[in-house]
Amino acid sequence: MRYLVLVSIVWGASFGLLKHALAGVDPDLVNAVRMGHALLVFLPALLRPSRRGRLEFAALGAVQFGLMYSLYNRSFALLQGHEVALATLLTPLYVALFDDLLQRRFRWRYVAAAILSVGGAAISVGAGRIEGALDGLLLLQAANLCFAVGQVWYRRAFGRHRELGDAEAMAWAYVGGFAVVLAAAMPKLDLVAELGTTHWLTLAWLGVVASGLCFYWWNLGARRVNAGVLAVMNDLKIPLGVLFSLVVFRESASWPRLLFGAAVIVSALYLASREGARKEAPLATADV
Repeated sequence: MRYLVLVSIVWGASFGLLKHALAGVDPDLVNAVRMGHALLVFLPALLRPSRRGRLEFAALGAVQFGLMYSLYNRSFALLQGHEVALATLLTPLYVALFDDLLQRRFRWRYVAAAILSVGGAAISVGAGRIEGALDGLLLLQAANLCFAVGQVWYRRAFGRHRELGDAEAMAWAYVGGFAVVLAAAMPKLDLVAELGTTHWLTLAWLGVVASGLCFYWWNLGARRVNAGVLAVMNDLKIPLGVLFSLVVFRESASWPRLLFGAAVIVSALYLASREGARKEAPLATADV
């Protein structure tokens, strides 16, 4: 679980960076540069002899990273940083339900934990405080669904192709994600010349750390916990994102709601990780 906690902290800080440090930068260009940095981090893994499963992970990355980012970054033109954080709150429910769908069973404990987590995330920022456009909210929900599907898909795909190792699996996932965002950014690549030093530093941080390393750690952590814990952890970044927006970027939100919402999410995590929920063992760890 330590991987998921670490990544949640980094992603919590990234909400405000995307909104403020990259304001005015074309979202397709942001996606292409960011995913390009992520791919460079894992480029050496692509030099290994090809193994089965690489095409599946490339398709997975096209959905979890490429399509998700294309939808996600566009929402920042329509919503404030803390509103983006709030609009991601349904991801745990998507994770729990999609995993149940694949297993053809309904696990009430995981779904209940996911719903509790959604409630805690909503409390953190105040469900009635979204004033942004409906288009922004719909974009975020589609992005959330892509990210949820990718997480569950990775758990299953790695179970079939453990011989790849996480580094090589993620390298091919980044190939798929980069292909999608690069195709969208091709008509706008001349705008790269307009990026300033602050833009490049921010994109390097987001690409190398928040995307490259953090997606790797997140999917690695996703294999080491049960589906209920994975679902709940998707919302931990929301109170963290609100916290960074309050302290660093001086956006407005309620401290009491933030603290109470975070406590509810911790309760959801306890419910998902209780002994009864452990009857489903996490996927085997191999390799790193």
